[in-house]
Amino acid sequence: MSLPDIRIETARLVLRLPQATDFDRFAELIGDKDAARWIGGHLPRAAAWRKFLQQPGAWMIQGFGMFSIIDRDSGQWLGQGGPWKPDGWPGNEIGYMLHRDAWGRGYATEALTAAIDWALDTLGWDDFVHCIAPENSASKKVASRLGSTFLGMATLPPPYQDSPCEVWGQTRTQWQDTRRQRG
Repeated sequence: MSLPDIRIETARLVLRLPQATDFDRFAELIGDKDAARWIGGHLPRAAAWRKFLQQPGAWMIQGFGMFSIIDRDSGQWLGQGGPWKPDGWPGNEIGYMLHRDAWGRGYATEALTAAIDWALDTLGWDDFVHCIAPENSASKKVASRLGSTFLGMATLPPPYQDSPCEVWGQTRTQWQDTRRQRG
């Protein structure tokens, strides 16, 4: 089975499937204690490699996964974002992680808008969620900007069962209404 060749372009970004050349920046993100605190915790490079392989594996097995988020002008890997559905997860997630040097620039909202459109159109999802640590105010702001609202608390599957998780989300209809209102 070969992976699809998907390239989604936004004003500043390219979303594409993960490639081995993305790994060095991914390892930097996962190795940064502060940047990785909301995405399972920091890992040394060897363990980061195994975590990195989750997304290509998801694409191969499920037919979808998070996209690599690339700066259109520089070609630099900024992070990952998009559809994600591990076994036992509380819903069809649209998640993300960004390298520290990409924070605060609106990349998450821009990338996830394109990823949500793709997931609803291509995967046929009728709703989606964002799983967010209660203390992660930046991700709650992103979810809110996307039109998602707090739906309740959830328990994630092991090994994350002891990590509190807020579920934010919306339906396809709510997303379409949000997109129409934005123009």
